[in-house]
Amino acid sequence: MTWLAWRQIRVPALAVFAALLLIAVILAITGPDLVGRTNFSDQDTLFGGTILALYLLPAAIGLFWGAPMITRELEHGTHNLVWNQTITRRRWLTTKLVVGVPAAAVAAGLLSLAVTWWASPIDALASKQTDGETLSRISPVVFAARGVVPIGYAVFALVLGVAVGMVLRRTVAAMAVTLVVLAAVLLAVPLYVRPYLLPAVQQDVSIGNSAIRNISGNGSGVIEEIGVATPAGVWLLADETVDPAGNVVTPLPDFVQNCVPKPGDKAGPPDPRGVDACMAQLDTHGYHQRLTYQPGSRFWPLQWLELALLLALSALLTWFCYRRIRHLS
Repeated sequence: MTWLAWRQIRVPALAVFAALLLIAVILAITGPDLVGRTNFSDQDTLFGGTILALYLLPAAIGLFWGAPMITRELEHGTHNLVWNQTITRRRWLTTKLVVGVPAAAVAAGLLSLAVTWWASPIDALASKQTDGETLSRISPVVFAARGVVPIGYAVFALVLGVAVGMVLRRTVAAMAVTLVVLAAVLLAVPLYVRPYLLPAVQQDVSIGNSAIRNISGNGSGVIEEIGVATPAGVWLLADETVDPAGNVVTPLPDFVQNCVPKPGDKAGPPDPRGVDACMAQLDTHGYHQRLTYQPGSRFWPLQWLELALLLALSALLTWFCYRRIRHLS
């Protein structure tokens, strides 16, 4: 039964591992050249490509391993032959999961290990920057492409594909729904779950003593908000101006609305030093900037918590599969 389960996923599995081998070779060739550098602008394409690869891997596993694992047999009727050969439904499903889940975890773990090693000089530099020029490893985009979290997404994607396939019983439809649900999870977790896995740090800073990194306004030139420099290597959740009572202020008070030229003014670009001094009036009126963030030191605690969450969701889907298989005909 194990041999049969392996034969059913061997082609997509070998394709994935062949792609991983190619990526590993590229990273092994280019990785040593990154050590000791302080400028990685020429690696933007490869840096983004490694992140994309770790997002595409769970999708490939869910679509081409998980979704067809059950639906293909249901469509062809071969499951009835197996069930009539002294193989119980539970054993049939267990064997498929025992083959697929470890393979998915190993594939994601190997790719994440290779990418994390290759990007370690870039991540080290990003952890020291306060301007956000380079994405830190705790930032939402990079976080799911580092450490152990990719393993959780790969396992979740596989079990999700199996569960959806058992419900829809059509391979193409199961692949489409699996992709949509997985994409929704990948978007929802960093927006609505990860920021709250650990209580965020709040820090009140003086506007006059901080470097203003951005000033945002509406189309009529009204200054809505400003942003100040953040601690190095953090995941910034909020950068808000608050009044003496602690209430968030937007737009900013009238006495700083003329700190930058309005649309259509011919005065030319403002002197940054003059803008900072003008904005420092906020301090004299009791306003300050409130930063809310997850510090870089929480990278690994957040990694383990998110992995636990994804494995728990995978376990819940597995339980559903065992319940669902009783009703398959």
